[in-house]
Order: sequence, then C-alpha cells, then structure tokens
Amino acid sequence: MVRVLSDSDVASVLDLEALLPIIADAFERQYAGAVTRPDRPHYPIGTGLNPDQPTEPTGTGLCMPAYVHGASYTATKLVTVCTDNAERGLPTVTAQISLADAETGQPAGYLAGNRITSARTGCIGGLAARELAVDGSIDLAVIGAGTQARWQTRAIAAAIGSALESVRIYSPSDSRLECAADLSGEIDAPVDPVSSPHEAVDGATVVVTATTSTDPVFPGDTLAAGTLVVAVGAYTPEMQELDATTIERSDRVFGDVPDEATETGDLREFPDLEVAPFGGVLAGEVGRRSDDEILVLESVGSAVLDAATAEYVLDRADEGEIGTTVLL
Repeated sequence: MVRVLSDSDVASVLDLEALLPIIADAFERQYAGAVTRPDRPHYPIGTGLNPDQPTEPTGTGLCMPAYVHGASYTATKLVTVCTDNAERGLPTVTAQISLADAETGQPAGYLAGNRITSARTGCIGGLAARELAVDGSIDLAVIGAGTQARWQTRAIAAAIGSALESVRIYSPSDSRLECAADLSGEIDAPVDPVSSPHEAVDGATVVVTATTSTDPVFPGDTLAAGTLVVAVGAYTPEMQELDATTIERSDRVFGDVPDEATETGDLREFPDLEVAPFGGVLAGEVGRRSDDEILVLESVGSAVLDAATAEYVLDRADEGEIGTTVLL
C-alpha cells in the first residue's frame, strides 16, 4: 500500500521544533559521506505546446533523488518551475516526493512536496542562527517577503526561542506588510515592515535573504561586525542576492553543498574562495571563532534534506493513519 499525503496532510504532522534535529542529523550524515545524492538533472518542459512559440519551453523539470544510508526509504523529489504560473494563480514551483522502501524497492509514499521543501529550507536558517550567530539576543533582518521569508523566520524562532529579539522585513513591494502581519501572529518577537534594505540590515545580528533576485539586495558595507548572513535565494549563476562587499568582508563562507554554492551568482566572482561545508559546523568541527567575525552561509538546497524530512513526515502520518492509502 502507498500512503498519499496532500499538502494539508503534510501540514498536520509537520512540526519545526521536531524537524530541526532531523535536518541537523541529515547535514552531519551528508558531511560524513553517509548519503547517496546523484546529480539532479533538469530539462525544459512544454516545448511545442504554444503554436506561436513552438520552440520555447513552458518551464523546467527537475529530478532530485537521495538516500540517507540506513534510512527506511529512498526518496525522489520531482519539481517543476513554471514562471507564468503567477498569472494563473498557481505556484511557480511545484514539488512531489516519492518514497520507496529501501530494502524491497516497493512504493511506500507519495507526498505533496512544496511544504516539505519550504520547511527543510527554513531549518537551514534556523540551525545557522543557533550555531553561528553571536550568543545573546538576535535582531533578525529578512530581505524578501514571500513563502521562504516566512519559513526562515518561523524556523529561526523555533531554533533560538526567546533569544529572538526583533524581526525587520523588507521587500520593494507592499508584500512586506502582509508578511510582517502574518508573522506577528505566529512568533513572539515583534515583526516590523521597513522601507529600505539599509533600515532592515543596519544593526541586525542575523540577515536572511530569501528572494529570486538577479542583483544584490542590500549593501554589504551596512553589515555590523559579527553579523551572520544566510542567503537562500540564489541557486543558479544568474541569480544573486549578495554583493561583492559582503563576500569580501566575510571572515568565512559556509555552504550546504559547497561545490554547488560556488556556482551561484553570489560566489561566482570568487573562484578561489574556500567554502566550508555547513555539516562540519553541526558535527562540532568548526564554528564561530570570535564575536566580530562576519559569517556567510550560502544555501542551494540538498535532496538529502528532502529525503530526511519526507521520511519523518511519512512515519508520523503512518502513526496517525493520516492521508489516503492506495494499492498500485
């Protein structure tokens, strides 16, 4: 039997505080080499559908497989990116995750994947704030006001609790108002929309960038000594959130997948830059050396985190008999 979980089913069992240690363990296993994570192929989809532009695709498809050694399931995330979906009232990115029994290869679960992707990415920022921010109260700046801005803030609040002193949200559109209002009802710290990147970043302890920008989203000379920057938006050479000043001022740069992080627009101008694996931080082998260091975590996402999160979700759904079971 295969358990099928809708987005609402996933939401009913997903808990960020419970997920944080699972994501930390997945990072440690990836760092230790105890995972199998093949390259993720991507390919154009929809070519030929539009008679006016028969050679133009409608979007991109991606396949993201991963297996955490010793896990009960192997996972494959199927993703589509269709930029015109905003005009249709549909998500630009849509994901589903297929789980198969790792011993028998039999199908076990088929899960709506958008919320899983959002939560596991949010946990990256949460773990980074817990492990790499200067000890003490944290003033958080979030550049971006979309889905991931919300999940980053939620996960940071879950990871550091009462240490979160304040949150400032900036986006060039009025979406920052709605984002701040939504988060104000979810976390204990005050959340304020601000009118400029400078106002958001000035004096912040942790800065999160969660945008789809192709240009830097804040000036690096605004960063105070000791700031942690968590960049989760750029994952291609064309996308960029951080300017050269931010990278030049940073004492160290970490990456969730270092080789892929160096290919983003944030880091491509620094071919000799050493990017340390974030898994080493969670394994206790490296961390912040002084309160004055400016640190950067560049995140591009890893299917290993999807696999670990999906197994956690499916196990909880099995326990609660949530979702629909079908025989394939």
